[in-house]
Amino acid sequence: MKNEIYGHFHPDERQFVDKAWEWVTHAGEYHETKLTEFLDPRQGYILQSLVNRHPDVEVRWEGGTESAERKRALVAPDYRDLSDEDMELKVLAISSGEQKFLSLEHGDYMGAILGLGVKRGKIGDIHVLEDGCHVVVAADIADYLAMNLTGVHRINVSTEILPLSGLRSSEVKLETMELTVASLRLDGIASDVTRLSRSKILIPIKAGRVRVNWKVEEDPSCGLKDGDMVSIQGFGRFKVLEIGSLTKKGRYRVRIGKFV
Repeated sequence: MKNEIYGHFHPDERQFVDKAWEWVTHAGEYHETKLTEFLDPRQGYILQSLVNRHPDVEVRWEGGTESAERKRALVAPDYRDLSDEDMELKVLAISSGEQKFLSLEHGDYMGAILGLGVKRGKIGDIHVLEDGCHVVVAADIADYLAMNLTGVHRINVSTEILPLSGLRSSEVKLETMELTVASLRLDGIASDVTRLSRSKILIPIKAGRVRVNWKVEEDPSCGLKDGDMVSIQGFGRFKVLEIGSLTKKGRYRVRIGKFV
């Protein structure tokens, strides 16, 4: 069974597949429940596909909002009513009296939190607001963050722990780019978005530091399509918003949204 499952996923994902399959089989055969850490959409897809393979298992997802990117999962036997289960989520509200605070970005908050030695799996979506920031976090790490997060990007901050009902969400901000490219290859589009040469963009791709739709992609010739999400470690993320018509010279018009 496991070899059959492996065939559907990238070799680098096998460690997570093993863990997820263990959660599923323990729920179905030993009546255990498992509350996971925050999973990215690719991990969520893997877990959901494994749950779908087992007739006696169900899963509940929660990340603070319907459109949350990172969510916790509660894997359980299918006879359990999960609607009232505690998903153990809190909101870390970050504020400051300093004017420069309003210029902080998603990456600044992420860096400050991870700099405290917190695992990425303990942190959900980060919502940068006009007057502060709300971060969805695992309940067991909330007090530690509230006590120790005193600065973000050299700016003094204060924190407050709120229930999930107090979450204020933000819309994702995209900086749009209009490109004309010879092909829809990953290396070509990523080269234009990052302003790196084709030879330099091959380095992170071949090193496994590029993900397409949260899945590691090491093939530079991989074709991109509408809606694809691309993340490049060290260079941020972008989304293919629209692949338009061909120019007279046979090049593709592509509209890209770069996350800011």
